[in-house]
Amino acid sequence: MSTKMAEFPLMYEENPVSILILPPMNESTAAEAKEYYSTTIQEPLAFSGYYTFPYPITAEILKMEGIYDTELLANMPLAKFREYFGADAVLFTTIKKWDLSYMVLASTLTVSIDCKLKSTTSDQTLWKYTGTVVVDLSGGNSGGGLAGLIAKAIVTAINSAIADYVPYARQANYRALASIPYGKYHAQHNKDQNVQIVDQTPEKNNTAQSQ
Repeated sequence: MSTKMAEFPLMYEENPVSILILPPMNESTAAEAKEYYSTTIQEPLAFSGYYTFPYPITAEILKMEGIYDTELLANMPLAKFREYFGADAVLFTTIKKWDLSYMVLASTLTVSIDCKLKSTTSDQTLWKYTGTVVVDLSGGNSGGGLAGLIAKAIVTAINSAIADYVPYARQANYRALASIPYGKYHAQHNKDQNVQIVDQTPEKNNTAQSQ
């Protein structure tokens, strides 16, 4: 365990108020992941006390400038985001996993997100974390011999077919953002320095999983 202050001291030094959310980078095999994920990130940031620029508008402006992939912004000076948007910080996200693993009697859904918040003033990384959710879609244990196995296989197939990634992406975001120091618009702003968090930054412990 660690504390928010110990892990993210620059957040308390710079105290960013406004955050620009860039379209996610997708390292998963799911082509639709970026579209689904983009609907889930703004809400938890706002609940954490930050002003967030409306994501659909931001994404549209970037498209108008010919920027469809965040990878194209990797070497762009972050001060440009302050100049163009007035943002104190920029949130980069990477979809590491967006996978449905299906077998006849067992199925799991994995959503894993890497987050990194960078300052438009100092170019430094203020905060970074990983959120991972692993969900069992097999419907639990079923008794009854062959009939029970058949029933479980049917439940697994149905759950896998209708699995909605969006709620699980939202869970992954809330899990990661639980570690971010609260922003100006939260009652606990500048009062959470000693709050303990799981020390699971990417270079130390790549994922925290929920069964």
